[in-house]
Amino acid sequence: MHQRPGLRLPYPSVSTLLTLLTAGVMLIAAGCGTTVGGGGYNPTTNANQLSEAVVEKAPIKNVVIAHINIGAPSRNYIKKSETMVDGRIAAYLRANGYTILPQREFSQRWNNATLIYGDPVDPTTGRINTKTFIQIVQSVRDDMRDKTNVDGFVFTDLIEHDAVVSGGMNHIARFNGVSRKPSLKGPGDGVSADFDWSRPVSAVSLQVSIYNIDLEQAFAGLGGIDLTDAIDTRSGNGWVRRKDVLENENHIDEGIQLALHPFIVMDNWPGNNPDG
Repeated sequence: MHQRPGLRLPYPSVSTLLTLLTAGVMLIAAGCGTTVGGGGYNPTTNANQLSEAVVEKAPIKNVVIAHINIGAPSRNYIKKSETMVDGRIAAYLRANGYTILPQREFSQRWNNATLIYGDPVDPTTGRINTKTFIQIVQSVRDDMRDKTNVDGFVFTDLIEHDAVVSGGMNHIARFNGVSRKPSLKGPGDGVSADFDWSRPVSAVSLQVSIYNIDLEQAFAGLGGIDLTDAIDTRSGNGWVRRKDVLENENHIDEGIQLALHPFIVMDNWPGNNPDG
């Protein structure tokens, strides 16, 4: 699907999720808090949002990574990597001083709540019943607040979108802070001279949304990971889905660092102005 634009709203509480999910937009909100601009070394670097007021109001140290998306479910060939990506996010948070509660603390309560309120995701269309989604999130939060020391909820969505490959001699796709060279799939090791580089290629990025115990949004970030398509050398002029989607750990870790900056400051963040 196409990458969706950020919505210019204040940081939403969970009640505002009803509007956001209905609109079908990513939670990259502009407005309150600290804005980290794009530009610099990679002009596609996302302007992640950190709400200092929310963080200072109630420091977030003990978090749980939700097993569900805050948006629509990922497609199957991406979904199979969600657990692995969440594990690497947990390791990165832990290495930076955060305590990670077992994901089952969230998932078991989520599953129990769906027995009461119903599944918020239509398995046929993937559409979300936003009222049910919010009821379940609030129910999970209430129980975890009473029975655990959780003070933050981390939602991680793997978002598929279009990217554009540059023309000229070096064909590179730049998106959400990363630069990726397309790979080849099929016989041979060359690309047809009449290959249409203007056609968009599919890519995947990581969206991270962090909420405090009151379900106020403390952070929203986005980081590029990798291309999900490769050049189809059989047709000579098209893209085909890669079999090794989300297998490059270095690319995943780069996307995690980008998506969490400046909640956790990334070394050599590519949004810095080289002249600044």
